[in-house]
Amino acid sequence: MKSYFKTIIMVWLMAMSFTNTINANNMSTEEKTIVLGGGCFWCIEAVFNMTKGVSSAVSGYAGGHTSDPSYQEVTTGSTGHAEVVKITYNPETISLEQILDIFFTIHDPTQLNRQGADIGTQYRSAIYYTNQEDRKIIDQVIEWLNASDQYDKKAVTEVKPLDRFYKAEVSHQDYYEKNEFAPYCSYVIKPKVRKFKTKYPDLKLK
Repeated sequence: MKSYFKTIIMVWLMAMSFTNTINANNMSTEEKTIVLGGGCFWCIEAVFNMTKGVSSAVSGYAGGHTSDPSYQEVTTGSTGHAEVVKITYNPETISLEQILDIFFTIHDPTQLNRQGADIGTQYRSAIYYTNQEDRKIIDQVIEWLNASDQYDKKAVTEVKPLDRFYKAEVSHQDYYEKNEFAPYCSYVIKPKVRKFKTKYPDLKLK
């Protein structure tokens, strides 16, 4: 009888070990999301679409006070939304710190409510997070950024919990890939893409 119960216990322990291994593997490969705004969403989306470890970069709107806004409404500044990109990534391949480092390289976080010639609250520098662990990382990275000599002024990036993300119209998705030789892409987006490829050769997709 003792041998029987010993066998049952051993089988149970093996089953638990196997289950824990599966759960650990599932947890380790679970994707995460972060929502970033840094001027026109076409720019941010273009760079993260070619970043290793990022499974999707979706243009949209966040941080406003109206439901389901259109591009035309957001561009007036009346809805309070920022043009943003929802980034889904594998933390085993790329960390949030690396994503934020790229983000702060391809836009100027010290410019208030604008990026270059794109002016308005909809073009503000912004980060919308979904958990407190990410908030701590964001605060730390901004602290490092402000202590560095990367920019002459302090970052004015808005950091808030994500309320709602609204996906932008189809015409705004993968804009750079579809319109690479359009004037805006050539003169505004392409330099950001070039900067990313130069600074992060190990993080760009082949």
